[in-house]
Order: sequence, then structure tokens, then C-alpha cells
Amino acid sequence: MSKVQSPKSTTSDTQLPGKSLQDKSADFGLRTLDFGQTQNFGLCVTDLRKSFLSPAGERIDVLRGASFSASAGEALAIMGASGAGKSTLLHLLGGLEATDHGPILAGQFAIDRARPAELARFRNERVGFVFQFHHLLPDLTAAENVSLPLRITRLSHREAMARAMQLLDEVGLDRRVADSLVGHLSGGEQQRVAVCRALITRPALVLADEPTGNLDTTTGDEIARSIVSYARNRPALVIIATHNLSLAEVCDRTLVLNNGRLRSNLSSWLK
Repeated sequence: MSKVQSPKSTTSDTQLPGKSLQDKSADFGLRTLDFGQTQNFGLCVTDLRKSFLSPAGERIDVLRGASFSASAGEALAIMGASGAGKSTLLHLLGGLEATDHGPILAGQFAIDRARPAELARFRNERVGFVFQFHHLLPDLTAAENVSLPLRITRLSHREAMARAMQLLDEVGLDRRVADSLVGHLSGGEQQRVAVCRALITRPALVLADEPTGNLDTTTGDEIARSIVSYARNRPALVIIATHNLSLAEVCDRTLVLNNGRLRSNLSSWLK
């Protein structure tokens, strides 16, 4: 069973492990984009708020002050009912949507205050996304899909494909699968390909949104364990939004998103 802990929201949470390091930095005018090294990567979220307007013009508060912190080497499960805001939370952490209020610090990088060019580089270099619906490109092979993030960084086709083939092999997908168009693969094979695509750049932060929701139990468990093991072996920070209690149990901690806030009382939510 995963160890359920209370989310931290005190001012001491902003003191993340590690010092400011220079392995990943670029000058953006007055500010420097400094992510820190993977082994010192941490995430700190304080009083995060986000709302949307309904088609009728009514304001719907999705996040109402969510706070937590986590460090590299940790796998954190976020559970909650459908519509609780789990996907919204992951989108904010990955810089895909803007916050209404509340700082999000990833290493030394302030996601909530970053400019679009900074966010794009942060996502390209430091974040891996795994979705319930894999969003693979159907006209490409499995290996070509996995290699795409490396090609975006201008790595040579030869080296990108070699690394993609190696990673696919590590998750149990052979050369036949690697050379096949993804539309010809099973759902479990496609999701493994999607996981490889998310991990190919060796990101410091992996955000997985219901990664096993469309899979059978056995295949889902295998994929869940591969994502969690990445956090511990890299080390990196993995955050998984899920309804799956067995997936949450292989993570280090579980937090429940309820009424717009992150809570630690998992047992009451399961009743």
C-alpha cells in the first residue's frame, strides 16, 4: 500500500533540495532559464487556483488552493473523482495552461511566471507527458514516434532511431513492433510506445494522466511499474493522475484531489 502523506503548504516547502546548478541554463534577456540537474530537481506548488467559465457563463472553480511539494526519485499518485481537476493540475504543472493564482517552482524555474519561449524549452527538455489516449502519429512507425522528441532537439536521425530502438527493447517491444506502423499495434503496445516517447529525452519530470485507463489489468500494471521505476532509477519526479488504486499503491505517496484541494485522507474518499 502506498504511503499516504499530507501535502505540504508551509513556507519551508519553497526550499527545494539542491543548489542552483548550471547544466541546463539559457539566457533569456534579464532572466536565466535554470532548471537544475535531474538529481536535484524538485517541484513546489503553493495555493494553486484555477477556474473556467461554463458555456452558460458561470465560473467553475476547479482548483481552490492546492499545495504540495515533491522531489526527484519520487513517484506521486494523484487520485480523485472524474472532473475533480486531476488533468487540469497536470496541465498546469507542465506549463500547458496558465494558473489563476499560486506559484509553481520546478527546480529553479518558475513555471507560472515563465514566458512562452521559456515554457516551450522547459517542456522540450525537462518534461515527459503520458496520456490516457496515446496521441501517436499513425503514419509513423513505433520507433519513429519515439524518436520524434530527439529529432526536435536536432539529434541526428541515426542516433535518435538507435536510442528509440534501445528504449523500445527495454520495455519488451521487439524489432517487429519497432518497425510497425502504430496503427497496427495492440492498445498495450501503443501505450508502451507512448511511454517510451515520453521518456526518450530522459526528462526530470514525468506527468502521466490516467496512463492505464484503457488497458487490461496485467498490461496496465506492467506499464505503471515501468513509469514508477523510471522515477527511482533516473532519478526523476513522476506524478500520475489515476483512478486506479493498484497503480497508486506502487507509488511512494498518494494525495487525493477533493473540492479543489489536495488532501491525504485516501480512506474517506474510497468509502
